[in-house]
Formats: sequence, structure tokens, C-alpha cells
Amino acid sequence: MKDLNNKVAVVTGAGSGIGRSLAKSLAARGCRLALSDVNETGLAETVSELGGADVKTYKLDVSDRDAIYAHAEQVAKDFGQVNLVINNAGVALSASVSEMSDDDFKWVMDIDFWGVAHGTRAFLPHLIASGDGHVVNISSVFGLISVPKQSAYNAAKFAVRGFTEALRQEMKLENQPVAVSCVHPGGIRTNIANAARMGKSENADAQRKGFDKLARTTPDKAAEIIIKGILKDESRILVGPDAWGIDAINRLLGSAYQPLVERFSRKNLYV
Repeated sequence: MKDLNNKVAVVTGAGSGIGRSLAKSLAARGCRLALSDVNETGLAETVSELGGADVKTYKLDVSDRDAIYAHAEQVAKDFGQVNLVINNAGVALSASVSEMSDDDFKWVMDIDFWGVAHGTRAFLPHLIASGDGHVVNISSVFGLISVPKQSAYNAAKFAVRGFTEALRQEMKLENQPVAVSCVHPGGIRTNIANAARMGKSENADAQRKGFDKLARTTPDKAAEIIIKGILKDESRILVGPDAWGIDAINRLLGSAYQPLVERFSRKNLYV
């Protein structure tokens, strides 16, 4: 996919953050947009920033498998084709393995992993039929390394990475006209930390202030990096200098990165 003009792009979680910035950047490149979110007010705010773009909005809970499949059929009907799917919607949870509830664990996995997996599978036949498709799944730097109190988020984002990398290989081996990219953002200045669920013993204010200090990349910058990666057909798209650093540490040290994370966490998470 070398040109996005007049391509039909699907973006989940488009009501804020990276999703909103992706919508703006894709619209500027001439995409026709199918934007979804559980937050209809946020979606309306996104649309208000798109000027005269060809856009349709959909209220969608990506944890609902049947709703995702129905959404894929509706988008294909509304636009006649689907070229690009960005499974972006996500949530966060900060809690230890022993403390987090089953409901919170399921909440994260249903949205962050199953939402991506079902979103990919629901749209894949339409992407193949387009003759020029691309799947983009948002993982995280926490899909590259694990961090204390992020076990559920790590589980989901590692799963997204494995699922997406396997799909990319399958599409190549099957000679299908669908490219596949996995995105690993570092700290992005979005509302995900403020909306995160916290374990009972977590200091929510401290956690959010800590995230704000580490979040150096703006959503608009993240969107530009992602779209450039799409146009280059990059298999792994790293977003932000922290993502590049974490990827390098992981490649260099392998599992030996863990003592570094433990030292950082002892100073910042266990205080």
C-alpha cells in the first residue's frame, strides 16, 4: 500500500488519543474513514476535527465478538471495500497478579487482545477481497518486555504481538494481498493512564503522575510514525525514543533485561 488516497480505513478507539490522531492523519491523506469507539461523544469530537473528510462513525464495544463481526459487514456494505484496519482500541490495568480480580483481568484481555484478534479475523476476508489490504495491530513496548503490576496488560500485548507476527507470515506464505504490521508505542500522551483500573493497594495519583513524566510522544507524532510505517510495510513499528531503547535492550540482553526492570520498579512502583 504505497498510496492512501481514496483507501477505506477502519480505526477502532477513534474517539481519543492515538485513534483520533490517526483519523486526522489518514483524512489528510485522502482516506475514507470508518471510525468506531464506545464513546460517541469522543467520536463526534474527532469528526469535528476532520473537515470535509468522507467519514462514518459507529458505536462499537470491541470486547463484543458478535458486534465486531457485524461491524465488519456493515463497513463493507457502507463503503463497498475495506483496505486498512487499525485495531487500536485499548485499556490499561495496574495491579499485581495476586491482587487483580478475575473481572479486571478479563476486561483487559477482552479489549486489548480479543478485540484485536476478532477485529483482524472479521475484516480479513474484506481486506483480501480488496486486493490491497493492510492490518495494523497496536501492541505496546509492554509487548516487548514485562513490567511488575502490568501482568494482564503484558499478557494481552504479548499475545497481540505473537498473533500479528504469525498472521504476517501466513499472508506472505499464502500469497495474499494483505500486509501486516505490529505497532509498539512507548509512552504516549493519551488518557489511557487516567482511565486505567487500579488495584486496591495502588497509589493511583502516583501512578498517573509517573506515566505523565514518561509519556514524551504526542498522539499526533505517534500517528505520523505509524502511517509512515504502514507505507513502508514495516513488520514492527516502534513509536517513540523509549520504544527504540526498550527494543534495543531486549535484543541485546534477552531475558537478562529483567534485573534492570526490577531496579527501576523498586524505586518507582514499590514505594
